[in-house]
Amino acid sequence: MAWLIMEEEEVDGIPVNEFGRLEIGFDYGFDFTGIVTPPVSTDYDVTLYAKLGLYCYNFQKGTNLKFVRWEKYNTSTGTAYIDNYITLEAMDPSCNSVFSFQTVFSAAGCYNQDTYHVQDWRVLACRPTCGKSVNEYFDRHEAMDPFYTGKMPKWLSDDALAFDNKKYYVVQESDLHENDWLLVFMEMVFLQEKSCVSSSDHKAIIRKTMDGVPEHMSLEIALVK
Repeated sequence: MAWLIMEEEEVDGIPVNEFGRLEIGFDYGFDFTGIVTPPVSTDYDVTLYAKLGLYCYNFQKGTNLKFVRWEKYNTSTGTAYIDNYITLEAMDPSCNSVFSFQTVFSAAGCYNQDTYHVQDWRVLACRPTCGKSVNEYFDRHEAMDPFYTGKMPKWLSDDALAFDNKKYYVVQESDLHENDWLLVFMEMVFLQEKSCVSSSDHKAIIRKTMDGVPEHMSLEIALVK
């Protein structure tokens, strides 16, 4: 019996993972792109992507890390999706320590459903900076309940909004102060609307799902026309 053992090695000082590929992304540029540092015109977008990665980590780990600033990012456009490898500074308010943090934010495509325009945003990594490889495969079919992979739910009718308050909860200003992730979700809607539609009213349905893989999260946002 023969065994093939694939261990990490280095090529020109750059680590190679167990599949023989250079560990590019956070520290090494992709083809035709490079590492981007602030200031840039997309600073607001990158900040929002970084905050969403922190939210995913806090949600899964039960922590309360805060965003300080993003340091650099790198974009991979070699597939149908656009993946942003972001390095940022995060703070743990329990001890006021600031440390390096990594997240991968992916624009995983969009589609039209009835009168909705739906965008799928994904977090594919969120962790304190380390040399661990990123699992970029998000399983929407095998690992999830079919209820959460079908059509997006419909917007409540005017009658339901007026008379049936058991089907919804009106967010109070105090909720926004106590749960800053609500503001992140709202800003994701505004960011999507800015590039898709122009409207004075902001109506959106957000569906958050997980595929069971640590550091993974999907955020589907349906803009209601």
